[in-house]
Amino acid sequence: MSKPLKQIHLAAHFPGVNNTTVWSDPAAGSHIEFSSFTHFAKTAERARFDFLFLAEGLRLREQGGKIYDLDVVGRPDTFTVLAALAAVTDHLGLTGTINSTFNEPYEVARQFASLDHLSGGRAAWNVVTSWDAFTGENFRRGGFLPQDERYSRAKEFLATTHELFDSWHGDEILADQATGTFLSDARAGSFVHKGPQFDIHGQFNVPRSPQGRPVIFQAGESDEGREFAASGADAIFSRYATLDAGQAFYTDVKSRLAKYGRRPEELLILPAASFVLGDSDAEAEEIAHQVRRQQVSGATALKHLEFVWNRDLSSYDPEGPLPDVDPLVGEEHISRGRAQVRMYRDPLAIAREWRELAEANKWSIRDLVINTGNRQTFVGSPATVARTINDFVQSDVSDGFILVPHITPGGLDTFADTVVPLLQEQGVFRTEYEGTTLRDHLGLAHPDDRRSERVAS
Repeated sequence: MSKPLKQIHLAAHFPGVNNTTVWSDPAAGSHIEFSSFTHFAKTAERARFDFLFLAEGLRLREQGGKIYDLDVVGRPDTFTVLAALAAVTDHLGLTGTINSTFNEPYEVARQFASLDHLSGGRAAWNVVTSWDAFTGENFRRGGFLPQDERYSRAKEFLATTHELFDSWHGDEILADQATGTFLSDARAGSFVHKGPQFDIHGQFNVPRSPQGRPVIFQAGESDEGREFAASGADAIFSRYATLDAGQAFYTDVKSRLAKYGRRPEELLILPAASFVLGDSDAEAEEIAHQVRRQQVSGATALKHLEFVWNRDLSSYDPEGPLPDVDPLVGEEHISRGRAQVRMYRDPLAIAREWRELAEANKWSIRDLVINTGNRQTFVGSPATVARTINDFVQSDVSDGFILVPHITPGGLDTFADTVVPLLQEQGVFRTEYEGTTLRDHLGLAHPDDRRSERVAS
């Protein structure tokens, strides 16, 4: 007997501080004006997506002591945007990245409980950590937390927020829902937490929200991050969207759940995925080539190379050969607070590899960056993209995808109008929302359902 088809989960990522967006395209719009967020969210909801995702940047990028001005410099506060979107959407989940290194459990729990109330149960929290003192300079405890301790804080942070969410619905609290009066002497919202990171007690003042707790996302890919996700997250925002790498990541993370008493379906794996559509596969490939060249200008290519070389390369021609000088190693890095700094742990080896590639393919600096950087995940006609997405999900590469368009805010429109109907025809994607909360969309149990199971047993 063949196993039943998995239902695909789709979400939309509103691009933030990144090198994905094509700024030069006439269709590119604002990342600040609320109309952009509204257009994007309504398109995602029209397509019956599970949720909209907002990343967060806590500091402007810097390189060589100057503001890095080749991509978007920032965005309005995440909670403010999501709360505003709750008023113009009815079903779409609202997911925001909030840092556990520089915030406090009480304030974050209060904000997410409030968002869950305002949205009718559609809030989700992408729990992230920050490893660098550069970002920490913006905060009171700037840079105090060693990298190897960040997940310890994150785990206790998440556990503490759960205690706060649950303080309004513990086993000892019984209430008359009609009158709102409590039938026991327990104080709703009372909490006490004592731990290495947090020693707090008091009264949580936001009542139990529709989902009980927000859906929890986690984005780490390290062994610590995978274990953290397996222990308590509802979904992983993964970077592994190719067949082999995706299957390996999927198998590894799902295999960790049993030790925490969890089933595979209790943790969804949702990689980020970019896409380019055309009337034919050949046209889509040509558009994808053009998009990559728009995404990587000459100036962007030089800045990217500086991540590895750790030196000013502004005098080099981006359409010319790679530098013949070696990267600087063991000095303060030219790029502060950039993820790419951590990606290249052996810059001398990377430089040798890139020189060999450039020589063999007759690539310029810009050609090299275009061909070694992130490429579009799905490229083809709507039929090809729909088929590939379904094949990947059915092959356990993921449980779905978080789509990252290269045009804001209209880059999702064509996908919604052409690919989604094909997935619906295949019976692997919803035609209507069947529930009201994000947990309903994702097929996740409500925390109170689990509590009922415990009480019954």
